[in-house]
Amino acid sequence: MGALDGKVAIVTGAGRGIGRGEALALAAEGATVVVNDIDAPDATVDEVVAAGGKAMASTDDVASWDGARALVQRTIDELGRLDVLVNNAGILRDQMSFKMDEAAFDEVVRVHLKGHFAPSRFAAAHWRERSKAGETVRAAIVNTTSEAGLYGGTGQINYVTAKAGIAGMTIGLARELKNYGVTVNAIAPRARTRMTETVIGDFGAPPTDGGFDEWDATNIGPVVAWLASDDAADVTGQTFVVFGGRVHLMEGWTMVSEIEQGSQWSVDALAARKQDLFAGRRTGVPKMGFGR
Repeated sequence: MGALDGKVAIVTGAGRGIGRGEALALAAEGATVVVNDIDAPDATVDEVVAAGGKAMASTDDVASWDGARALVQRTIDELGRLDVLVNNAGILRDQMSFKMDEAAFDEVVRVHLKGHFAPSRFAAAHWRERSKAGETVRAAIVNTTSEAGLYGGTGQINYVTAKAGIAGMTIGLARELKNYGVTVNAIAPRARTRMTETVIGDFGAPPTDGGFDEWDATNIGPVVAWLASDDAADVTGQTFVVFGGRVHLMEGWTMVSEIEQGSQWSVDALAARKQDLFAGRRTGVPKMGFGR
């Protein structure tokens, strides 16, 4: 018995890399998987089937309203239900902010940010309708943010912007959908893919001694499968960094200091209280990761 027996899942951007691993992991737990990829979904479908699973291919453009609607509706029409949506599709168009052109910004934000929201919008409408009709719904959305979106990155402000938006979207959707039986969480994966291999270089190369490959893209899938399972039905609005055999629970934008006075602030008054406000914390760009 798999943790997802009888469930139907959509995975976007599942032709290669992390999405492929997610599709394989969901199928291994018993889900029927819709492998969505605008270019090449068939190879992943063939892998799922060869392993004894069930899968269907989709080339819908999930960053378009009509494409997202068609993907969700076809899944429901042909497979009879939808239980899990994994939003993973993405691209890179890296440039420094002062060199970035409009097309590079717009396309990355479109594919990542709109490509997450559009399928979620139509899946959410379906689940809300089922819930309001009296059905007990247990559904899950798993989004893909990035540590670049959580901490900020260099040379990819379009990607940083989109991924930070996805982290915020995850919490907003979780609040909106909690009363309809839908959980919404996000992962920030570290893995070796076509998008990251030039960044991580030899540091992320497979081990030559046959040991555990921390950067293998298939490491991410089991965490996504767990978030889609009934065991995680109480987990929502959360973000996790996933790397190798590690899962980091993240929490952002919490108040760390406060200054107050009983009247409107002035520039001089703020200057006088600057050290109180920062309370020993750095005033420059925050560090990436742990620490202040």
